Amino acid sequence: VLMGLIAIAAALAASGASGPSMWVGTWLAAAAAALSAQTLAMIRKSAAAGEGLLTGPGRKFAWNLIPPLVVGAVLTVVFVRAELIDQLPGAWLLLYGTGIVTGGSYSVRPVPLMGAAFMGLGTIAFFAPATWGNAFMAAGFGGLHILFGIVIWRRHGG
Repeated sequence: VLMGLIAIAAALAASGASGPSMWVGTWLAAAAAALSAQTLAMIRKSAAAGEGLLTGPGRKFAWNLIPPLVVGAVLTVVFVRAELIDQLPGAWLLLYGTGIVTGGSYSVRPVPLMGAAFMGLGTIAFFAPATWGNAFMAAGFGGLHILFGIVIWRRHGG
């Protein structure tokens, strides 16, 4: 849920960005903040369960999530250099969703379903008007994280 709230704040900030580089910078800062928050939450959860963070399912999840995120980082640089900023929302949502689907195969059922929802939203974003990009980012990284976060918390305790 916290990741979703960070994304909603980023969407609000990015909507007033003075240019493409500020928009990208806002979302990259939000990604760093959300990743940090999620890492801390995972450390606490694994410690409470008496497990290491990078053992068992946590390790498998990380190793399946990291490759699509690395591809996303590379494509971000490529798209920014080629002035294809409008394509970033679709790429980011699609690649993040891919990582969640593959990593989520080692987690509770709603996790890979959330990943599939990100992939669907990313695909639609590629074909929607470019001016909708920030709304897609808010809906995906904000809305989907909040929605699925609540479902996972209620059904699986977090």
